[in-house]
Amino acid sequence: MLVRLEGEGPLYQRLYRSLRSAILEGRLGAGARLPSTRGLSRELGLSRNAVLMAFDQLLAEGYVAGRVGSGTFVARTLPDEMLTPWAGSAEAPPPTASPRLSAYARRLIALEPVPPPGAAPGHGLRYDFRYGLPAVEDFPHEVWRRLLARRARAASLRSLRYGPPEGHAPLREAIADYLRRARGITSAASQVVVVNGSQQALDIAARVLVDAGDRVVVEEPCYQGARQVFLAAGARLAPCPVDASGLDPARLPAGAPRPRLAYVTPSHQFPTGGVMPLGRRLDLLRWAERAHAYVLEDDYDSEYRYEGRPVEAVQALDRSGRVLYVGTFSKVLFPSLRIGYLVAPEPLVPALVAAKWLLDRHTPTLEQEVLADFIAGGDFERHLRRSRARNAARRAALLQALRDELGDAVEVMGANAGIHLLAWMRGLTTSALPALVRRGAESGLGLYPVTPYYLRPPRRAGVLMGYASLAERDLRAGVRLFAEVVRASVSRQ
Repeated sequence: MLVRLEGEGPLYQRLYRSLRSAILEGRLGAGARLPSTRGLSRELGLSRNAVLMAFDQLLAEGYVAGRVGSGTFVARTLPDEMLTPWAGSAEAPPPTASPRLSAYARRLIALEPVPPPGAAPGHGLRYDFRYGLPAVEDFPHEVWRRLLARRARAASLRSLRYGPPEGHAPLREAIADYLRRARGITSAASQVVVVNGSQQALDIAARVLVDAGDRVVVEEPCYQGARQVFLAAGARLAPCPVDASGLDPARLPAGAPRPRLAYVTPSHQFPTGGVMPLGRRLDLLRWAERAHAYVLEDDYDSEYRYEGRPVEAVQALDRSGRVLYVGTFSKVLFPSLRIGYLVAPEPLVPALVAAKWLLDRHTPTLEQEVLADFIAGGDFERHLRRSRARNAARRAALLQALRDELGDAVEVMGANAGIHLLAWMRGLTTSALPALVRRGAESGLGLYPVTPYYLRPPRRAGVLMGYASLAERDLRAGVRLFAEVVRASVSRQ
């Protein structure tokens, strides 16, 4: 057999490439018997080990097959053929044919696309008031890297296998302990389900509790990510208007059919920023008991509160097992850490865990281990205290700049908590918002209208202003530019 060793590199690789070329070019046809390793070794003047290694690689990649006592033969079906895309047939439908989609997929396609709130700042923007972004420069990177390195060095075979769908047990314990201290929630660790961010928590809750056609109460306005989860599940939305104190339980639907679920953001209503007082929280729980409904409490940024006494979480007041509590680490640590949690009544936990298992099996274990260490060692709450102080200073700078630059021309809502506020502009209607946002972008200013969060847009113009990711001097400079854009928009209206 004539074999030329191809290319450079170790001898066994050169022999492997030569034999592979002979097979692919048809010089060694399907089923052809290869020379023995001893014979080929003598013929080519190579060590038998080099020939054995070349044959082993051909065998491992599927180019040849070994038969005990008979030798080595070219495979009947080559791996390159199996990897070649199928060209189709004359009967195949044209590429433009519409696929037959499920009802779920059709509902998804019909939804308006939601821009990611945590995306990178817009290109060319000097001052981006994008909401939902924490100040990643405030994060204790060195502490996190040290914990991460220690866990990576100590990684065992167990930590490299599949983890439990409900989450890493020490992290569930750490979350339960933290919520007991910070939010008055006394649920056991067994009621905590670790998820890939709060968005997955909303999706799992909808899958477990909502059937197509069920009524779901949502706030008006409402977080788009939640609203679209319910619409994708086939729910019929029952919007309930909010005021400066959040959702008013007196306006919740009382007739048939009963709502299956009510989605609320009581600690800092999104996007208006209202904080639901204790009386309304208790009324909401009484409504849920009468309606045999569940309350889905999204506590997305309750860690940041600057005025007044913190109000107990709705879940902490629940005595009848009607509240599912959602939290996330995206707003307080960094968004790419896709870890959140869902605290649920015990009877719902098995179904929620089963849904989590089907969705993605489990949340990555290494990150959970590091986060558990970060919380248990006190680093999480030390970071929170520093972040509260720095965000309070940013908030104060933003409020003062709005007063100085715009005065009574702007009405601020939701500034006593969270990491964004809502600025209503007097003298501007909703129709002026697209031009205002465009002028802002042309001037290097990122502005975000509140209208997408309403099912029925308000008449007056409002923009959300996130401040956690901007320095105080940038907040002041950004507001000066914002005031110029607002005045130009008012003069053109």
